[in-house]
Amino acid sequence: MEKVQEQSGKFGKWIRTSISARMLMIGMLILILLIPLSYVKSLIKERHYRQKEVVNEINQKWGREVLLYGPILKVPYKTYTVKKIFNTAAQTQQEEVETNIKYAYFFPEQLNIQTTINPEQKKRGIYKTAVYGSEIRINGRFNTPDFSEVEVKEDDILWDKSKLIIETSNLKGVNKLVEIEFNNNTYAFASQYGTTNTSSSIRKDHEYGVEHYPRLNLHKLESKFIKKADVPIENPVTFSMKMHINGSKQIRFIPVGKETDVNVVSNWKTANFIGEFLPLNSDKITENGFDAKWKVLDINRPFPQQSFDGIPNLKAYAFGVNFMIPVDEYQKSERSAKYGFLVIALTFLVFFLIQTMSKIPIHTFQYLMIGIALVMFYTLLISISEHSSYLKAYVIAGVSVVLLITLYSKSILKTVKFPLFIGISLAALYTFIFVIIQLENYALLVGSIGLFVILAAVMYASRKIDWNNG
Repeated sequence: MEKVQEQSGKFGKWIRTSISARMLMIGMLILILLIPLSYVKSLIKERHYRQKEVVNEINQKWGREVLLYGPILKVPYKTYTVKKIFNTAAQTQQEEVETNIKYAYFFPEQLNIQTTINPEQKKRGIYKTAVYGSEIRINGRFNTPDFSEVEVKEDDILWDKSKLIIETSNLKGVNKLVEIEFNNNTYAFASQYGTTNTSSSIRKDHEYGVEHYPRLNLHKLESKFIKKADVPIENPVTFSMKMHINGSKQIRFIPVGKETDVNVVSNWKTANFIGEFLPLNSDKITENGFDAKWKVLDINRPFPQQSFDGIPNLKAYAFGVNFMIPVDEYQKSERSAKYGFLVIALTFLVFFLIQTMSKIPIHTFQYLMIGIALVMFYTLLISISEHSSYLKAYVIAGVSVVLLITLYSKSILKTVKFPLFIGISLAALYTFIFVIIQLENYALLVGSIGLFVILAAVMYASRKIDWNNG
């Protein structure tokens, strides 16, 4: 029994006095603290997911994003297929001509789109999103359709069965009757069942060299038959129409005109222009919002002005404006949590160096309390940032944790200079991490330089430690 107690005492003394033992203990504590740190990361992702869930629910009730495609002139035509039928009784072969109806789709020669967007914020609890009402004015011109690609006879073109088509991603947001003034008459649009994500549309996109496009269903609005006198058989025909749509997130247009001009005006001051084409005017951002203008020619996009194989899926060539409220608190919190291991390791390293050089004993439990306080920084950060700005949340969480650890270390180290040094070091470390999070292009450069400086400081501070002693 005495021998066991003697061995236990030697082991306890080795733990208290050996540098290697303290390093091993600190390493094990860091690994243990990675467990609650991983739970914090999961909490951030969960809150971010909840925020997206609430925003999607608001947008769904108000009206989703608007993607507009058209108008498109749909003209049916006849094709003939010769079938050979073998008569077994008479041992003869007969030919039968079968008539098929196919459709050709023609885009306008000139397409002008002018829209005024009136955004507003909708809130539910602590979450908010941007929705808008829009008035879209569309006018342009159709030229005579060109059937030379399929070599159709004039008598086989069913001009009196022609229709106009518009496709949009948001039928729910349409709040007024959709009509078009086409030549001398007005035609109303009616929604058609189903969406346009057909196999022919997808195959057509591959012909244009596009392998990926957003998963967004387009719904078809189709007019009644156009009077033959209004169809541009010999002369160009002009058109004009208005659409009133409630939407959210963003509004985009597909440049189907041989010459497409788009003008979007809004009082939204944090506009984000998205898509395949950017506005051409340099004065698009104003004090009262933005006034953006686009001009897209047929030579700028890789698809023709007509299709004889269904309406092609051209969503990849859409462009427009994003109205989403930038919510980057969760992304920044997640990025800061990735540096949690670095913060814990460097803080423990500072305490280890102080303990080794000053011979002041620090218990394992005290290291654990300091580590838990460092982990609490991230829960404070995410909870406060949901009710305030990220900067305020970071400052409040950082100051709280730095003061807590500084005051706690004063009770451990029994002096003023060491706790003061620890407080300054933690403040510098949190400031350094905040700067890295804000940077995008120079984050790697600043981070590498900062870590090099930290390494140099540690090497300088530990140069007089006798590592051979334990």
